[in-house]
This record gives sequence, C-alpha cells and structure tokens, in this order.
Amino acid sequence: MTKKLYVGNLSYTTTEAKLMELFGTVGQVTSVKVITDRDTGRPKGFAFVEMAEDSAAQQAIAQLSGKELDGRTINVAEARPQEPRDNRFGRGRDTERRGRRY
Repeated sequence: MTKKLYVGNLSYTTTEAKLMELFGTVGQVTSVKVITDRDTGRPKGFAFVEMAEDSAAQQAIAQLSGKELDGRTINVAEARPQEPRDNRFGRGRDTERRGRRY
C-alpha cells in the first residue's frame, strides 16, 4: 500500500524530478507533486511524495527530514488526510444563512 508524505520548506527552484531522485534513494517512489499557486503557477514551497511501501516511507522520514536540498533544510512527515472543503466559491452554509441565493 502506498504511503503519502508531506515535504515542506522546499526551495522554489526544487523540481519534481529532483524530489523523485532524492526519495528514490530510499525506496520506490510512485508519485511526486510539487504544489503550485493556481493563479500564478509558482511553487508554494511544499510537495507530496508517495512511496510504494510503508517501510520505505518511514525510512524516508527518518533519513531525509532535516536534510539540505537546494539550500533549504527540508521537513518530511506523514501527510495528513485532506479536509473536505464545504465553502467552495462562496456557496457554503454561511451564504445560505444570510439569505443569499445563487
């Protein structure tokens, strides 16, 4: 089963290929996604890496957290589940309570 990791404090120049190479030294990487701003397309300074094995993910946390990459000390941790988004595009419960209709 794959294990998703959060990688924080990344340099804005860090690429998915570079992360794939770094995490590949620990175990099999199934995917890498550098998170970008939807308006500007610029990196936000963090990414998600999926490892094929739980043991490789734990090893990556132990070995790579605190390691320097592109001049920054990266943080590696187990990713938390994404929280549901209730209020998309201003059409959540708050707008309904105020009597607005869309």
